[in-house]
Amino acid sequence: MAEDKRVIYQRSGLGHRIGYGKHPSLLVIDMQLGFTAPERSPLAGNLDGQIAAINRLIPVARKNRIPIVFTVVAYDPRIPGDGGLWPEKAPTLLELKVGSELVDLDPRLHREPEDLLLIKKYASAFLGTPLASTLVARGVDTVVVTGCTTSGCVRATVVDALSYGFRPIIPKEAVGDRAEEPHDANLFDMDSKYGDVVPLSDALAYFHETKQ
Repeated sequence: MAEDKRVIYQRSGLGHRIGYGKHPSLLVIDMQLGFTAPERSPLAGNLDGQIAAINRLIPVARKNRIPIVFTVVAYDPRIPGDGGLWPEKAPTLLELKVGSELVDLDPRLHREPEDLLLIKKYASAFLGTPLASTLVARGVDTVVVTGCTTSGCVRATVVDALSYGFRPIIPKEAVGDRAEEPHDANLFDMDSKYGDVVPLSDALAYFHETKQ
């Protein structure tokens, strides 16, 4: 009988809590129609529950002046190699063309003009964007990472956030994927090595207690 993965990870000294800092930011990763509208895009999944969870975090963050950052993936077909090798591995990404509706944020999300919107080309929200410098300028020490996909852009952003010195917090109800297995596996792995996976209620309580 295979040994339980939790026992293996605990024996390896993994799974410690990184905890919350004093100055958070809310990151909403790639909740655009290309990923949230299955009837319009082959890249999309059913993320209705995640949208509802994110919309519970947004007003609390805004009330307490916690910076909110949205990202979308978009490519310009006029620029050769836009996106590097990633579209070679996943060619359907090229459907996310600049100016197309698949790049638009899902209209159910409560974004305001003062919320930063970053266009990215790669999985991590940090790679090739001013996200890190923007967070540093705002004095941020913790990023609450939401959005999609758990196994792709959320995970890449969490790993890079830790590498840049930000404490990654992942509310499990606010991140999603196209399939359950990669979602669950990556939540387990992120919680073990790169950030803290927490209930949405914990992240909400943290935001309620924080004022920038």
